[in-house]
Amino acid sequence: MTHIINLSRRDLLKAGAGVSALVLGMHAGLREFPVAQAAEGASFEPNVYLGIDETGLVTIVAHRSEMGTGIRTGLPMVLADELEADWSRVKVLQANGDPKYGDQNTDGSRSMRQFYQTMRVAGATARQMLEDAAALTWHVDPNECHARNHAVVHTPTGRQLPFGDLVKLAAGLPVPSDDHISLHFKSPQARRYVGKPVPIVDLHDIVRGQAKYGIDTVLPGMKYASIERCPVYGGKVRSFDSKAALAVPGVEQVVEVPATPAPSGFNPLGGIAVIANSTWAAQQGRLQLKIDWDFGANAGYDTTSYRKELEATAQKAGRVVRAEGDVDGALQSAAKRVSADYFVPHYSHAPMEVPAAAARVENSKCEVWAPSQNPQGARTTVADVLSLKESDVTIHTTLLGGAFGRKSKHDFIAEAAWLAQKIGAPVKVTWTREDDIQHDYFHAICAQHIEAGLDGNGAATAWLHRTVFPPIEATFQPSVTYGTAGELQQGFMDVPYAIANVRCENGPAQNHVRIGWYRSVFNVPHAFAVCSFADELAAAAGRDPVEYLRELIGPARIIDLRAIGVDYPNYGAPLDQYPIDTARLHGVLDLAVANSGWGEALPQRHGRGVAVHRSFLTYVAVVAHVAIGNDGQIAIPRIDMAVDCGLVVNPDRVRSQFEGAAIMAISNALYSNITAKDGRIEQSNFTDYDVARTDITPETHVHIVESSAPPAGVGEPGVPPTAPAICNAIFAATGKRIRALPIDPSELKST
Repeated sequence: MTHIINLSRRDLLKAGAGVSALVLGMHAGLREFPVAQAAEGASFEPNVYLGIDETGLVTIVAHRSEMGTGIRTGLPMVLADELEADWSRVKVLQANGDPKYGDQNTDGSRSMRQFYQTMRVAGATARQMLEDAAALTWHVDPNECHARNHAVVHTPTGRQLPFGDLVKLAAGLPVPSDDHISLHFKSPQARRYVGKPVPIVDLHDIVRGQAKYGIDTVLPGMKYASIERCPVYGGKVRSFDSKAALAVPGVEQVVEVPATPAPSGFNPLGGIAVIANSTWAAQQGRLQLKIDWDFGANAGYDTTSYRKELEATAQKAGRVVRAEGDVDGALQSAAKRVSADYFVPHYSHAPMEVPAAAARVENSKCEVWAPSQNPQGARTTVADVLSLKESDVTIHTTLLGGAFGRKSKHDFIAEAAWLAQKIGAPVKVTWTREDDIQHDYFHAICAQHIEAGLDGNGAATAWLHRTVFPPIEATFQPSVTYGTAGELQQGFMDVPYAIANVRCENGPAQNHVRIGWYRSVFNVPHAFAVCSFADELAAAAGRDPVEYLRELIGPARIIDLRAIGVDYPNYGAPLDQYPIDTARLHGVLDLAVANSGWGEALPQRHGRGVAVHRSFLTYVAVVAHVAIGNDGQIAIPRIDMAVDCGLVVNPDRVRSQFEGAAIMAISNALYSNITAKDGRIEQSNFTDYDVARTDITPETHVHIVESSAPPAGVGEPGVPPTAPAICNAIFAATGKRIRALPIDPSELKST
């Protein structure tokens, strides 16, 4: 069984002590630069490791973070497949945070896209070198030697040499060029793991409760900390009284953590930390603190009035980010005009494992153990907060008990490091659920306005879309009020409809809380509005929603937004490899519809709704079946999701990610809502920040398109179209439109 252990470079060299080993490393950027040499006495520091020792053990380094996506199984699978390794003889090592590994930021649904080719080259290069070593051993033509299941076979004679017998000779051979390797990749038909349902390497420990997460870290002599932070973002301590806290058994110290003025970025918010001999004692001592706060500039933040402000802004002309044709003229001459306003609230990430980190500072060096999505970023932040060199900071990445984007922010890690340095002992900071929900980097609240013009046949001739939200950049830079191109590309200015006249505008919004990346980011509100409005246009035209969507998407074509002057980042991917391809939108739409029972009769107050959306370079269509009780309560018997994410490495993980995305989208649509009054977040735990429970879980069917296109995103694309599909189904069942989330069941009662 493949298994995981933690890795440092020293560990790898120690593991190879006394035996020769082939160690292969490469830069993990857009180009690969392989280097190979014997492990004995080796001093080079590769970015992506592949080690094979004389016992035949294959060691692969997973440099991305595991939070339930299966990425530290998926990337090693690619390498092992090209290597022709026996998966049962593969050991996967978790990398620490270090730039030598390339980009380690595990967010944006881009791990497989960015590193599929890199891992493939690593495996193919090592395989080629082992085959060359076998050819030299046998004095035969290298073209007659082929790796097969952890050995090299001489095809004419059937002779075999196991990998372990070849590594010493292979380590001294020249490294084949990239061009040579590209000619010797395995064919799709020859793949043993890629495209197959391989169990994740952590499965054994996870299902037995033996997996170790960041919150499980225990260090010798460790103290435990709980921090009271200002309930209003940007506030700070005026004064505090710690006498009662220090009287709590187990409490040892009370320390003030300096506040970071807003915008605080990833730095600690500040507050009063209670240090104790257990987390429980620290939390109980914290309850006894008496603190006088200066609440600062955001003390008046109220989401009810702020929503009205955003909605008013959305009614006004904004900064134009996409313009084609004459929208105003087309709207004026339209046979029918349709308009709608949409609203999505703040959301909290609320992962199962709350933020927690342990740190030790000794001899001007810091070690941290934490569930980080971005260990390199954490390393930079910790070094800055402690005034250390980055090379003197080590981030040990643990398993993440959920993340959804929250754990790409390093504030909780910096808190632990600062306290460890301050008190001169190892410290673990553990947030409570209340801390997690009330001091999150929230998903941005968003108001939108859309107008369209229809001709006499119901076809759309004009599209005007405005979006207003506090941008994420406002968490890092002052006076930022407009969205960036990276935010506006997400389901807003990349609307793929065949409409001649299109204008997209972004209005300004002042930020009052920490805003951060949340699973699917701005695709969540934008897909909700765009996919809902498409359904509204179908109703206005008196058409079947699926038929209307097909016409709205238009003929199969490649949409080049940059050619019409749109600043379109395309999720950081090259447009020639990842274009906006409407044929793939049609493909997922047809696949989801064909498997959903669309058009079949349903009982009264049942309905089906459809939505299709491209995000993170992946195409997804969702058909939702809902049933609405006379009391307005919503049931979701079935969801069908069709996904075209290019090449699929592990279909089981794709299905699980989309099943989870459906649940998260249901939470967004039906339950979750973060509100603020007097600057304070009103929700505190799952008692008042509601998420989907078992009783709402639908029968979810995930239909995967077989594709040879480059791999694209999987973790996030299932969320955006699910909520609008549910809302469109509610309209089909009741005739009532949902334009604001979360859905209010009282509005759906039978009259």
